Amino acid sequence: MAAARDPGPRPGPALDVDSTYASGAHSAPQASDVHRRKRRTPRAESALQRRLRRWLRPPRTLRPTRAGWSFFALTFGVGFAALNTGNNLLYLVLSLMLAFLVLSGVLSESALRGIAVRRRVPAELHDRAISRVGLEIENQQRHIPAFAVVVEDRVRERGGPERAAGRVFALRIGPGERELRSYRFRPDGRGEIRFEGFQVYTRFPFGLFSKALRIESREAALVYPAVESVGAPAHLGSTREVGERPAGRGAAGAEVSGLREFAPGDPIRRVHWPSSLRRGALVVREVRSHQQDEVEVQLRTNGQRPGELFERAVSWAASEVVAFLAAGSRVALRTDREHLAGDEGVRQRRHLLAFLARVEPDGGVG
Repeated sequence: MAAARDPGPRPGPALDVDSTYASGAHSAPQASDVHRRKRRTPRAESALQRRLRRWLRPPRTLRPTRAGWSFFALTFGVGFAALNTGNNLLYLVLSLMLAFLVLSGVLSESALRGIAVRRRVPAELHDRAISRVGLEIENQQRHIPAFAVVVEDRVRERGGPERAAGRVFALRIGPGERELRSYRFRPDGRGEIRFEGFQVYTRFPFGLFSKALRIESREAALVYPAVESVGAPAHLGSTREVGERPAGRGAAGAEVSGLREFAPGDPIRRVHWPSSLRRGALVVREVRSHQQDEVEVQLRTNGQRPGELFERAVSWAASEVVAFLAAGSRVALRTDREHLAGDEGVRQRRHLLAFLARVEPDGGVG
């Protein structure tokens, strides 16, 4: 999370698991019939090019609105009539209209000066899932409030063109105050994405112009594969129930090793309510078992091609990983080239999902 400042004026199952789930094993969908997806390799931009582009970029951009163009036409008409007739009243009206334009520029500049934006990206982003990204807008001016400020977040996904991730609106931000807003963000594909910065603009005060400034705020994020609802077999995660009680009161082979903060993906049954009430935040039990099931999720990458079928296979792999970990099992992941050792808990969930977010088909002969 980085602060930015104004620079100045189901389909069917697709995976196999090991012998503990051999009776319900699934085969990954084949992607040989899917056309290869063409990807453009972005041309690397040198530091000198970035510096020149930043220097040559104007501090503000000004674009007339429809009402602004109408006002321009009216001003031109009044000025033309004043020159032809020499009427002092028309000259007075023309002067007032020109002063109106100057006042609009001054007030709009006061709304943008001193604006700083901080982005709050959620802990997990999933492909095709809607998440809320928070934006904290701060007015760093001491005496002048900011009105009618629109902040547009810009994102670049997998080397593609920059696009608008979402926008928020703040009607009034007092001097030295902060306003927290959020927008709905739906990633278009898994993998690494990069938030480039913010486009801040306003039409204050008269709606004649849209004045904008660019605030650079680069931040990388990782989009996990889409996760669907998958039911784990009943015999998996049996130690999960005996782990609900402290060591010495449950079945042999399971013990509670400690408490930690609640994290996304933790079952509600593991919440330790007395400790949660004392701390004012949810905490869960860490359960260790010596007789715990271990599942190996397999994803075929050799001979596969980029496309919808491979993405479905990756999504199903992520769904099984999440389901088995939620059932209390130790989960390992194997592809045709790599193997990730089995483990449990939220850390393993993030580790496996991060791997699946970056995995690519080998494209060789299966």
